[in-house]
Amino acid sequence: MSFMDSATKPHHDGSQLYVSSDAPKIGSEVTLRVRIPNSYTFDIGLVRYYLDSEASVAQLVKEADGEVESWWSVKIIVKNYDNKYRFLFSRTGKYEWLNASGLFAHDVHSNEDFRIIARPRTTNWLKSSVFYQIFPDRFAKGVERAAPEWSIPMKWNALPHGRGPTTSIEFYGGDFEGITKNLDHVIELGANGIYFTPFFPSKSCHRYDATSFDKIDPLLGGDKAFFEFMKAAKKAKIKVLGDITTNHCSNEHPWFLTAQKNKSSKENKFFYWDKKTLFGYATFYAVKQMPKLNFASAELRKRFYEAKNSVIQKWLSPKYGLDGWRIDVGNQTGRYREADIHDEVMRDIRIAMDKMKPNTWLVAENADMWPTDLDGTGWDGTMNYNGFMRPLWAWFNHNPNLESGGFHGLPIAIPKTTGAQFVKAMTVFSSSIPWRNLIDSMTLLDSHDTARMRNVVGGDKEKHLAAMGLLLTYPGVPSIFAGDEIGLEGVSGEDARRTMTWDDAHNWDYKFLGSVKELVKLRRTSPALIEGGLRWVDVQDDHLLFLREAVDQNLLILVARDKTKVDVDLSKYGYSIIGTHFGPAANGSRLKLKSRNGLTAIWEVA
Repeated sequence: MSFMDSATKPHHDGSQLYVSSDAPKIGSEVTLRVRIPNSYTFDIGLVRYYLDSEASVAQLVKEADGEVESWWSVKIIVKNYDNKYRFLFSRTGKYEWLNASGLFAHDVHSNEDFRIIARPRTTNWLKSSVFYQIFPDRFAKGVERAAPEWSIPMKWNALPHGRGPTTSIEFYGGDFEGITKNLDHVIELGANGIYFTPFFPSKSCHRYDATSFDKIDPLLGGDKAFFEFMKAAKKAKIKVLGDITTNHCSNEHPWFLTAQKNKSSKENKFFYWDKKTLFGYATFYAVKQMPKLNFASAELRKRFYEAKNSVIQKWLSPKYGLDGWRIDVGNQTGRYREADIHDEVMRDIRIAMDKMKPNTWLVAENADMWPTDLDGTGWDGTMNYNGFMRPLWAWFNHNPNLESGGFHGLPIAIPKTTGAQFVKAMTVFSSSIPWRNLIDSMTLLDSHDTARMRNVVGGDKEKHLAAMGLLLTYPGVPSIFAGDEIGLEGVSGEDARRTMTWDDAHNWDYKFLGSVKELVKLRRTSPALIEGGLRWVDVQDDHLLFLREAVDQNLLILVARDKTKVDVDLSKYGYSIIGTHFGPAANGSRLKLKSRNGLTAIWEVA
């Protein structure tokens, strides 16, 4: 697929310019619009869509003419929850399909069709959100507490030891009192959402092996400190996302202890008992302290998500006030060998959340991304490792300073890719899911499970800022891992879990922080970044130029990873630069500039 000639191709995506509703009611009418360059000729334009999986067609009608393009539209009746469609343009010698993956002169199947989901949106507030990820043990310490007996006490400014036997038990003592005390940092950054990694009691500092889902870990200040934090977050209009392990719990959780002790107990059916396994029960990978949950148990479903006092619903209730859940290893939930009730569990969790608190975010860690999980019925989105972070690392890869090991699970170093490879990787991901699931997915440069972006680019501040610019202008919900905004480093996932050194800020990159604040503000307030679609304008080895277009604003965005020259005639798109929001100033219908290194620029066009 060529991106260089996008000005000569029809365009459609799921944004407001092209689809009259991304959450219509069944039986309602939806208008689909296509932007077609005047240089692109055809005799007949059709939309092929499906009713009860039976193909139907309707003809496009010209809606408006312009100097460089025309708009065509068609109305279809929505009769199913999941509505797939694609466009056909035909004339003598021309037969081309336009789907979510691009324009093709051959027959295509429905896997990459555009899609409209006829279900109410649960997360309209996400469109203008920027999240800040906090690993509770390492953000800030408000109260000095004795380290638990299972841990290794660490001095606050000391670095983690990295991978090894002490990885999960190095205790720094961060808590909710410290988070509340330093909440102004998040507010000043401009983030309006916080994603916490687990805060339940555990015998590790990572807390992905919960010994209880009923309370906040006392080491974090318990429920009292949590309530004080939530009060402050609500006052600051900050949404709060919890992290839950639907796949497993701790082998010291009361459910598991009862199950082991009493084979006839209800709890015994909460787990997969298998004598052929290493420990006699299924686990998350081969981690003994993480037994896998078996949702074939009606009682477990009741306790975990169906009842009002269940784990999922309780923490969303008015008393506790969470605004959603991030699901750990979501693709593994409900799956074990021949048993697969994953889809049922996923959808029932969404139903349970809607019962307790509509308008909440359900985002899953989905490993290599399962598009069938993102169909509008279960997870709202995924932590977009596969469709954003992974290709971004490969494109920005520059003298990386990383711990030796694999590239996101592969036994190879980070590859070095071109801009075209990067865009193709993003398109492969986005074309397999509905637009609304793409924009409800979490985009990220790194996380508590990866090395830091500053290390991926070998410490180059300009390249890091360019990557941050792409994070904050690409469709999705940006998430900034605490410390990224000040240039924190980390050669691995564990090394990246460094503390915020509030009492010693000599290594904070304040210039970088100032630029990130500007970008966050733009992301949260610009109509084109909140509601806009995505059109690639110029894709080269070392730079990307793309449009985010909406009803109220059009933005042109340049992201360069290195030294490059840009020379693009915007008049082919009917645009001229009328203002600069970030980066070097420019104006007029021809964009010509040179970058000496990584660069992000954002211009308004009309």
